[in-house]
Amino acid sequence: MVVATEFTPYLSALGGVLIGSSAVLLMWSVGRIAGISGIVSGAALEHGEERNWRLLFILGLFIGAAISAGLSGALADIRPVSSTPLLVAAGLLVGIGVSMGSGCTSGHGVCGISRLSLRSIVATSVFMTSGFVTVFVLRHLLGEI
Repeated sequence: MVVATEFTPYLSALGGVLIGSSAVLLMWSVGRIAGISGIVSGAALEHGEERNWRLLFILGLFIGAAISAGLSGALADIRPVSSTPLLVAAGLLVGIGVSMGSGCTSGHGVCGISRLSLRSIVATSVFMTSGFVTVFVLRHLLGEI
């Protein structure tokens, strides 16, 4: 089964501007990089002010997504395209990869590349290549998606 998506350049550009702006705002206000995996793990491990801004950031992610979905009606037609065990396994593999890569695509891809960090450029290249290979194997070799 092939899932078609609609090309939305204006909405995509707006999303990119909002993500970039939020990364700049976080760096300006708190002096931290907007790497979601680091923010989430810090929210679980830190205490006091360090934990508070992290929890507020995570809450903002959920509120922003809920507002966007509510205004657009985007969630009405969403259906999982894979089995629950496969989705759980994928989530665990992403978590392991985030630990091995010392960060996620938001930290390396958005914030690291914009700072010309060689480590982030290499990490993002590995993330993207792994994603391309995974989709190719699942879709073309195994016929899963």
